[in-house]
Amino acid sequence: MGAWAADTSATPAPSASATHKTSASSIHKTSAATDTNGAAVDPEALGNLLLQDCGSCHGMTLKGGLGPALTQERLAVYDVDTLTTIILEGLPGTAMPPWRDLLSAEEARWIAETLKHTDAQELP
Repeated sequence: MGAWAADTSATPAPSASATHKTSASSIHKTSAATDTNGAAVDPEALGNLLLQDCGSCHGMTLKGGLGPALTQERLAVYDVDTLTTIILEGLPGTAMPPWRDLLSAEEARWIAETLKHTDAQELP
């Protein structure tokens, strides 16, 4: 994870804002798919979360902004477990906040798998 932190701003991590709570709370919808572990997730809501909430720092096309790019090429060096941990725990000393209070482990894993295997323009 050291290389990841080197590419991010040293700006303190923001607290979970009302914007994050509003967008993240929409992920708990009734229409759901299952991830590779069989847990229910809502791909449409999580895709929206990726583009809106993650995109607010990582760029609206996820090609970089305050935070680094979230492209397949950029994330190729990380496995899904590492990305899931980063999503849930954040990166101390960087602007990447923890999302554990807003996302389940299954939802974070779906995001990590999606980032590893999907281009931003193909998101649900």
